[in-house]
Amino acid sequence: MYFVIRVIVTAVALWLTQWLMGRVEIVSDGSTWDVILAVLVLALLLNLVHSIIKPLVKALAWPLYLLTLGLFSLVVNALMLWLVTWVTGPTGWFSGLPWALEINGGFWSYVLVALVLAFLQAVVGVFAPSRRRSSVVVVR
Repeated sequence: MYFVIRVIVTAVALWLTQWLMGRVEIVSDGSTWDVILAVLVLALLLNLVHSIIKPLVKALAWPLYLLTLGLFSLVVNALMLWLVTWVTGPTGWFSGLPWALEINGGFWSYVLVALVLAFLQAVVGVFAPSRRRSSVVVVR
C-alpha cells in the first residue's frame, strides 16, 4: 500500500513539475484521462527505477556521496530521470507506449528538474498518509 501512495505522490509532483517548468513535457494524446494515465505510468516507472537501480548506483558511488557530503545525490537523481526519459523515448525499451517523459535541455536541466521534483515530492508527501507501524500496547 505504501508503494501505491508513493506512486501517487510522485505522479502529483511530476504533474506539478511539468506545470511549473517549461522543460518537462509529458507526452500523451491530450485527453484528460490519457494525461492522468500517462502521469501515473511515468510515476510508476520513476518509482521502480528509484527502488531498483538507485540503490545499486548509491552502493557503487558511496565515495562520491561521502566526498560531496551528499550533494552527489542530485546527480544520481538526474541520472534516474534521464534513464526514465530514455526508457520511454523513441529508442527505449518502452517505446511502444503512447506516453513518454521528455526533458528539454542538457545535464543541468535534468539536475534542476530533479531538484524541483524532489522538493515537490516532499511537499506533496506531507499531505499523504504516512507509513506507520502498528504497535500493540498491552496494559496489565
